[in-house]
Amino acid sequence: MTVLNDKPPHAGARPDRPPPRTPADFQALFAAHADELHRYLSRWAPGAADDLVADVFVAAIRGRDSYDPDRAGVRPWLYGIATNIARTHLRSRRRERAAVARVRGAGTEGSHEDRVVEQVDAQVRARQLAKALDALADGDRDVLLLTGWAGMDSTEVAQALGIPVGTVRSRLHRVRRHLRAVCPLTVTEENDRA
Repeated sequence: MTVLNDKPPHAGARPDRPPPRTPADFQALFAAHADELHRYLSRWAPGAADDLVADVFVAAIRGRDSYDPDRAGVRPWLYGIATNIARTHLRSRRRERAAVARVRGAGTEGSHEDRVVEQVDAQVRARQLAKALDALADGDRDVLLLTGWAGMDSTEVAQALGIPVGTVRSRLHRVRRHLRAVCPLTVTEENDRA
């Protein structure tokens, strides 16, 4: 059984193992990464995380020939797949919500439930932040979420997205500055906790 070494022995090292090929390889890959991918994807789509994790590993199996250990470690490769799958899932959900809203028409605005939700300050701030995240360019959002939700460092994010480390850092700086301007309470409170 081939065991994939996700953690390089020294800075800048790449895995020297071949891509996963056998069912045992994928069992080891799943055992090593499924839980952390589930945590990451549950932040994108809480109700769909199980299915999204399964989709990540299906995509990994199908795309195993495209895995290049000289380009990225196994973990960034999987997070790159996960990010693309989550983004596709969210686009699909947005289209579904827009279609449902068109069918329902304007009569649902101002319902009692909406007024109650509007009164809860935490919900309002959460919506502001969600809107701000939704308004970000895909690349900027991906960098922020891989850094914040997956706990990846700039090098891992760069590997996962196939972009230079400097681009990751500049995007992260730009996104944080933008979020401070759009959602000052949320970002300030987050910084106070750090």
